[in-house]
Amino acid sequence: MTNHIVLFEPLMPANTGNIARTTAGTNAVLHLIEPLGFDLDDKHVKRAGLDYWEHVQLVKHDSLPDFLDTLGEQDHLYLVSKFANMDYTQPNYGETEGDHYFLFGKETTGLPEVFMRQNPEKAIRIPQNDTHIRSLNLSNTVAIVLYEALRQQAFPKLDTIHTYEQDKLK
Repeated sequence: MTNHIVLFEPLMPANTGNIARTTAGTNAVLHLIEPLGFDLDDKHVKRAGLDYWEHVQLVKHDSLPDFLDTLGEQDHLYLVSKFANMDYTQPNYGETEGDHYFLFGKETTGLPEVFMRQNPEKAIRIPQNDTHIRSLNLSNTVAIVLYEALRQQAFPKLDTIHTYEQDKLK
């Protein structure tokens, strides 16, 4: 079982760089659906991802249908949106059959409305006060959702404890 972060037409290089760093640190695969609002060589993308890009498992797709064609029958697709009726903590991400794909929309407009209306049962939402903000930052949203999945999966292949030779806590 692998977790996949899928960004639909991302616009902001710093968000994508931060998300790339998060995927590198969690063994998740990063998927980018074209068109991108920047070049992957953009200095802001590189700076946000720092020197972790060599550890990013990156897959690019020409379009949303192109991405959807790559999903297997056992895979689980979640559409992360403020317009969902299901809380992001409700699905069982610990299922061992198939991979988990978390699809996030464009920073300005989210996921296509027609696609959302065709798949409401796959949509999940992070609770927020909608009267105060339009949405949470994309890279923060990715981290919240991904770490809930990892928590339910007992943090597979991740170090849950790290010590230094000169550990101040000892």
